[in-house]
Amino acid sequence: MAYASSASLVKTSCSLDGADASCQSSLPHGLPMLRSNPFLRCVAACVLTTQAWVSCAGADETSLQFESDIRPILKEHCWHCHGEEEKVEGQLDLRLVRFMQKGGETGPAVVPGDAAASLIIQRIESGEMPPGEKKLSADQLAKLKTWVTQGAQTARPEPEKLDRGLQWTDEERNFWAFVPVKRPGVPVVAHQELVRTPIDAFVLKSLEERQLGFSPEANRRTLIRRLSFDLLGLPPTPEEVDAFENDPSPSAYEDLVERLLARTQYGERWSRHWLDPVGYADSDGYTEEDPVREWTWRYRDYVIRSLNEDKPFDQFITEQLAGDELLTPPYEKLTPEQADLLVATGFLRMAPDGTGASVADPNVARNDVVADTLKIVSSSLLGLTVGCAQCHNHRYDPISQVDYHRLRAVFDPALDTKNWRAPAARLVNLWHPEDHAQADKANQEIAEVNGQRTVALNVIVESIFEREVEKLDPELQGAARLARNTPADKRDEFQQTLLKDNPSLNVDGGSAILYEPGKIGEHNKKFDDMLAAAVAKRPPQNMVACLTEVVGQIPTSNVLFRGDVNQPREAVEPGDLSVLGDRVAAIPAKDPNRPTSGRRLAFAKSLTSGTHPLVGRVLVNRVWMHHFGRGIVSSVGDFGILGAKPTHPELLDWLADEFVRGGWSLKHLHRLIVNSTVYRQSSQRTPALDQVDPENKWLARMSLRRLEAEVIRDSVLDVSGCLSDQVGGAPVSVLPDEVGQIVVATGTRDGNGILIGKSDGLGASLNRRSIYVQVRRSMPLGIMEPFDVASTSPNCDVRNQSTATPQSLLLMNSDLVLKESDRMATRIVGEVGADLQAQIRRGWQLAFGEKPDEQTASAAVRLISELTAFYEARLAAAEKKEGITPPPQQALAIWCQSLLCANRFLYVE
Repeated sequence: MAYASSASLVKTSCSLDGADASCQSSLPHGLPMLRSNPFLRCVAACVLTTQAWVSCAGADETSLQFESDIRPILKEHCWHCHGEEEKVEGQLDLRLVRFMQKGGETGPAVVPGDAAASLIIQRIESGEMPPGEKKLSADQLAKLKTWVTQGAQTARPEPEKLDRGLQWTDEERNFWAFVPVKRPGVPVVAHQELVRTPIDAFVLKSLEERQLGFSPEANRRTLIRRLSFDLLGLPPTPEEVDAFENDPSPSAYEDLVERLLARTQYGERWSRHWLDPVGYADSDGYTEEDPVREWTWRYRDYVIRSLNEDKPFDQFITEQLAGDELLTPPYEKLTPEQADLLVATGFLRMAPDGTGASVADPNVARNDVVADTLKIVSSSLLGLTVGCAQCHNHRYDPISQVDYHRLRAVFDPALDTKNWRAPAARLVNLWHPEDHAQADKANQEIAEVNGQRTVALNVIVESIFEREVEKLDPELQGAARLARNTPADKRDEFQQTLLKDNPSLNVDGGSAILYEPGKIGEHNKKFDDMLAAAVAKRPPQNMVACLTEVVGQIPTSNVLFRGDVNQPREAVEPGDLSVLGDRVAAIPAKDPNRPTSGRRLAFAKSLTSGTHPLVGRVLVNRVWMHHFGRGIVSSVGDFGILGAKPTHPELLDWLADEFVRGGWSLKHLHRLIVNSTVYRQSSQRTPALDQVDPENKWLARMSLRRLEAEVIRDSVLDVSGCLSDQVGGAPVSVLPDEVGQIVVATGTRDGNGILIGKSDGLGASLNRRSIYVQVRRSMPLGIMEPFDVASTSPNCDVRNQSTATPQSLLLMNSDLVLKESDRMATRIVGEVGADLQAQIRRGWQLAFGEKPDEQTASAAVRLISELTAFYEARLAAAEKKEGITPPPQQALAIWCQSLLCANRFLYVE
């Protein structure tokens, strides 16, 4: 570090009154008196030399500033007690340097230039402050001491007044994620011939700056497998692989992309990528009972349809946030398109919800629903951990507690904790008037049948009673009839004793079957065919789980002290994050042109205006992650201070801008990405490349990626030939099997929720795609759980990618894998016959999309032959030979299982 001499500093200080007055801005703003007195400035210059302060003529780049270097540390560790709350501990406010110099009850916290004399340093080094277990790191303390030693400098004059709460600094307002998206120019690169889409130019620019380049293009077998898994979540068939490999068209690759994007399976695949951050589940969670949500599947189907139709994402977002506000209540006589707008708001009903169950504190349960809903909205659309400001100002990001409750106020009219509606009360019936009329008529018939049933049953009961009365002594028969006809609470002691000593006199409709099983059986049979016929005339239930407002009921929104719903403080109006300032639109408290508050619709329009700094970046980053295994911002749900910085910031902004310009089309974004050279690269690693970029952040190759849990299950079913192509509708249920493993099955539970009967009688539904399997928060499907299924507490921004022993053990022992291995063997034999070489080729193609080489095929022949001999010997020794699978097929099934357990099956290159 270079320091100026004392003479030069004096000269510099004195020159502030002259032509070099611009240097005055370099003096520390923590000492404002120096600016108004030339003599003091001259004296201060000598002191600055002693304290090794940097001269204003040549300030060193390593000088620390309060706003960018120190403020975040104090905000994280100290402000909760010293500045943010109404009561400032020790009368010491640490939010401004001049407050720190003024100090509190024990004196100045900071003495510029003297770290040892500064109380804040003394208290931190002694361990006294901050209280609790969380302390400053060694690096943070060192930075704080250096800053004090350098003179406790600020980057600019501090405000004259600082109200309670936070005032954002220029550094916070200009943090990369909060500034407007600006479309950068596409860079020109040395190897321009490698640029297929603008994406390539941005990536190649970063690579060339590091003396790197693209890897060779992957072969066609690898490319079709990569595309098929990325866009459909399923492996390509051997026939599709052969057709692509032999397609001579120069547009063969692009044509393949279009075919895949047009398939129904595309929406099924990419809906899962949206449902993760949404926190989709078919149950309420929150309590141990984990009640099933009967109608949530409608939202899942809405997402699939929307993605297949390539619904513009701005419309997609708006419908989910405020579909109900695009309609006029009451919600009756809706067309399918109008009903979809209500279904879309299921997005806001995905949070765990215990308010329909018995909970210790209903107010807390309600508050938790709102808090989790905000977490889902903010992480999925804003890419921020807004929930960290629920109880206090965010410790790292420029999000105040007031901001949190302003955002909460957007949803308060629909999630009103003071006038709460339980889940069942939020259902909207989609019946039309004719449906209601049909239901009323059927209900009347049902009531008539039940009335007739009761009358007929009473006749049987009375006949039984009279028969039992006749068994008594004649003098007791009249008393018995009187006792029975007397209300229980009016019976005297004699009557009670009489009925107790003769229990048969207490016969009723429930116990009559013990006396007349034949008559009761005939009675039940008669009135059951009758009741069933009447019930069948009712139209099927047609409900939607959605979010709506009660017209005319807009609650006051308050900041909740420390997040406690029982401690409301000052009122707040709805709004977006204040750090975004006028970069986002204001949200009125009430839209005068709508019967509802209009708050959510205004918020949705602000988010989808095309100028919101966060939304476009967050969405394109998620899409990028699902194509490359890592986002441009790797912390996809956290674009804040502690989140990762973008590896390719210009590319991120270009994609965000292009997404909007391209009509918010997700398929347009896919085309840009998958048609690029960077996407088509081989995943081959090299020692030289690993040394420079072991994490593949700069994308000099394609990353090897493990398939997600759902794709593994779907692929197993697909190659066995058993995957159902049924689309949409209610999910297939899950239940624990005999050993507690969660499987796809139906069953019966008693009143306590205990399983008393299980059935696999689902037919083809048993093998539906995983997107159509019930998501029970308390019962993740056993075949998928070890492979890092999405969290539903409340949502999942990015899935873990673990490699653990239970994964291999599951594939070796799972009933599903064993069953599908046998079915795969049956499929192979059915397609190519008994020729072992042909079986091996077909099996290898089904599992991996390519033919085995000669060495691999020979090894497979030896293995299957040895296994066949083993099973033949076992068959010969068996006493009962009927019903045993032929040894050659048993051996082939074992080999098929080895394919399904292989890394080559579980990973995509």
